[in-house]
Order: sequence, then structure tokens, then C-alpha cells
Amino acid sequence: MTARKFALLLLVTLAYFPAQASPILGTAQSYAVIGASTVTNTGSSTLFGDLGLDPGTAITGTVGITITGTIHQTDAAAHQAQVDALITYNTLFNLPLTGNLSGHDLGSLGPLLPGVYHFDTSAESTGTLTLDAHGDPAALFVFQIGSALTTASNAVVSVLDGGANTGVYWQVGSSATLGTSTQFAGNILAQQSVTLNTSANILCGRAIALNAAVTMDTNTIANDCVAFGGSSANSDYGSAGFSGGFDSTLTHTIAEPTTLPLLGLGLTGFGLSQRRRRSHSVR
Repeated sequence: MTARKFALLLLVTLAYFPAQASPILGTAQSYAVIGASTVTNTGSSTLFGDLGLDPGTAITGTVGITITGTIHQTDAAAHQAQVDALITYNTLFNLPLTGNLSGHDLGSLGPLLPGVYHFDTSAESTGTLTLDAHGDPAALFVFQIGSALTTASNAVVSVLDGGANTGVYWQVGSSATLGTSTQFAGNILAQQSVTLNTSANILCGRAIALNAAVTMDTNTIANDCVAFGGSSANSDYGSAGFSGGFDSTLTHTIAEPTTLPLLGLGLTGFGLSQRRRRSHSVR
């Protein structure tokens, strides 16, 4: 596919995604946690943002949860948040990819520039993964993970040089598990469950399970690092929990493959023929 043909195709695609007049997360924007079957908590956890559950009815361990927002338990607001989260999930799922990282540990890579990164099946992260927005005012990082996302104990996701419209999204085909004391960044949208082991934190982002449970154990989840009182070490640059990255000119948010520090990782560029995305709803 020539660059000109791809540009025309991208413009047609973008016609279905409006400019950042409203957040891509829709009403899910105000939440720190959204569960489907259940939300469970052990120990003392803190949520900056709302807590939602739909269609399940059981939230357990609320006595140990400190929350700045509102609990929406199987009500109209929680239902709409789930609907909007599913739309977001499918939008992320269908984005053309920058590179295929299948078989690589995220924590072993050098800094990643803005892009859409794909894993055929599971993805793992040990050590520190650095996402470098590189001064892009609307930097977008998307991780399309075919099955499970797992982080090791003490893993870190760090975002550098971001801005008020930086976006970080983890589209997970099955379940996400954050290891003990992981310090995570970005919005997890998992087809099944999200589990945070003891003292794992999402300091800038959200935990959203579309069909199963969100399980917490002495965690902090903040949908806005400013509300969390984030330091320079965990700042979202005013991006409301890294929920930006989508605008009317999505082209500039995706780095050219030749500029990525990913030599030898089998980059596919923007060619849609390498991975024909499903267009129907995923759930």
C-alpha cells in the first residue's frame, strides 16, 4: 500500500472517530475501576475516581476502600460506563499497528515512542518500561494484547515528556494481572478480569474489566495523577490519567516505523494486510 493510499484510508477511518470534543472513554472517563461480574477488595485500597459494577451485583470489601468519587453498583451510570468502555476497547482493537512485539518482554525494550504495538498472544513486563512521548502534544501509546497481560513484581511503567493530551491504553484480549508492588501507568481495558496483587498501583489510569471481575489487594488506582498528588516520578501531565491521544489528525500520534528504537523486532509498519482487524464488536 502506498503512503498516499494509506493516508486516504486513514482519513476515511478517522471520520468515524470525532475530535477530542468528548473523551474516547466516554462516561468511563470518570471511573478508576469498572467491573462486570464482581469487584472485590482485600486490605486498604484507595480509588481516585468512581467505582462501577455492571451487570454483576456484588462489591465486596468496600469497608477497606477509600474513594474520592461515587460508587455506581448495577445502576444506569455503571451500565453506560460499560457500554462506553466496550466502544473504546473495539476502537483500540481496530487501530492499524506500528509494530509487532510478540515474544518480547516489554521491560527489556528500550524507550518506546508513540505507536500502536501488537502482541499475537500474551505480553509480559519485568523491570521498567519507558514510554517516551518525545514532545508530541497528543502522543498515543496503544498496546493490543491478544490474550493475557502480566507484570512481574516491582515492574514499572514510566511515561516521559508527556502532555495534556497524552494517551496510554492497554487493550487486553483476556485478563490482566499486575504483580506485587507494580507501579503501572495507563488504562487497562480487559476482555475478562483485572487483578492487582498486593501493593500494585495504577497511579495514572484505570482498571476496567468488560466481562469478569476486578480484584484488588491494598492498591491505589488514580484516574488523575493530579488528584493523587503525583510527583514528577508519577505525573500524567494533566492528561486525566493518560486518557488523551485521539484527535482529528491521528496521523501525527503514530511514529514512523523507521524512527522506532525497535530494530530486529519485526516491525510491520502501517500495512493493514499484515493483520486484518475484525470490524465487529468484541465481547
